[in-house]
Amino acid sequence: MQVSDVEIRPYPYPYRAMLAICSDLDRTPDRFCYERIMRFCNTTAPTPMGDGVALEVGNSIYFSMPPDQFAYWNTDSTGRAMVRALIRSGHIDTLHSFGDWARTRTEAGAALDELSRHDCMLAVWVDHATAPTNFGADIMAGHGDEMGHEAYHADLSWQYGIRYVWRGRVTSVIGQDTPPRLGGVWSPRYPVASTATVAREAVKHVIGKLGHHKYAMHGPNRVMRPARLRDGTAVMEFMRSNPHAGGVSCGETGRRLGEVLTYGMLRRLIDREGVCLLYTHLGKGLSPAEPLPAASADALRLLRAARDAGDVLVATTRRVLGYLAMRRSVQVTARLSGWVLRVDVRLGDGRAGTVPPAGLTVYVPPAEADTAELYVNDRRIDDVLRCPPDHTGRPSLSIPWKRLEFPTW
Repeated sequence: MQVSDVEIRPYPYPYRAMLAICSDLDRTPDRFCYERIMRFCNTTAPTPMGDGVALEVGNSIYFSMPPDQFAYWNTDSTGRAMVRALIRSGHIDTLHSFGDWARTRTEAGAALDELSRHDCMLAVWVDHATAPTNFGADIMAGHGDEMGHEAYHADLSWQYGIRYVWRGRVTSVIGQDTPPRLGGVWSPRYPVASTATVAREAVKHVIGKLGHHKYAMHGPNRVMRPARLRDGTAVMEFMRSNPHAGGVSCGETGRRLGEVLTYGMLRRLIDREGVCLLYTHLGKGLSPAEPLPAASADALRLLRAARDAGDVLVATTRRVLGYLAMRRSVQVTARLSGWVLRVDVRLGDGRAGTVPPAGLTVYVPPAEADTAELYVNDRRIDDVLRCPPDHTGRPSLSIPWKRLEFPTW
């Protein structure tokens, strides 16, 4: 007998929203500042900002930059060992172009070879400023996907493993993959600037719905969409969010994180049951002695409280994008076999199912919650979690979502 009251829960139990701090490393001064930020965000270790908040926060890396900025080629052997360890653990999950000074395919290839040689795999690409190797042709002025240009590398980067690409799209809307709403953006603290921000976002939404290419993601307020680079390479493009009242280019730094990551912002994200890839630069222009000011550290403690309350799942950009891509591809069916409900999940993304998709959660009828069995691509999941009713009143089955382990080097 077929059962209809079975469907995918939007986020892993018990969370109602998902957030990644998607940080570009622009103008991070050195490896000491970079490391202290990462330790504060991801561990409970003592730091100049106080004991760490033990979230799961990723970061990015590039290669060729001016000598006063932290980058892979700029730092010393200890710094490079740190980068490699953080990539392998999943805490560095983003390639932020190859840097301002990388202008050729040869330089891009050398960077990818270095990563591959050390078994350091990255799947997320974020364009940087107007770096020549960027993919974005409009906002980011890149040539990385322009066949025949000296900076062309899209084929090499895809072969290496890049699958998710950001080409400059940012929104002020709090929460994506939910109907767009501008509540929470206007602020009496910035009456003129926030009015302009609301107006700009409203225009982006309207012309995006009308088919304007630049704002095609703003119209439906989707965090991710299939796209093709100029050379035809298929990728998943994603959009980031910075809901600062002053606009998407305001407050997007570690120094001003407390102006963005507020109780009101998190409350709206939870109520809207949305996903947020928060656009920021955690290390921009900070001091190694005290990388994050007190207000920013408190904002991260507030985020930890939302995580600990079971409201917001905080994860790296790569893990959030991977989860959303998996969720898009899933098909679920259920049938009663004797007295047992069998729930079958089929992944449509080409995976063989050898590794169960972390966090996948399926609502099941209350009468079957204690005995139902979960299968993914015909493989029975033995360590399934049987979750009690959530805020909707429905129980579920869930595959465990485990936090990344912070490495040593």
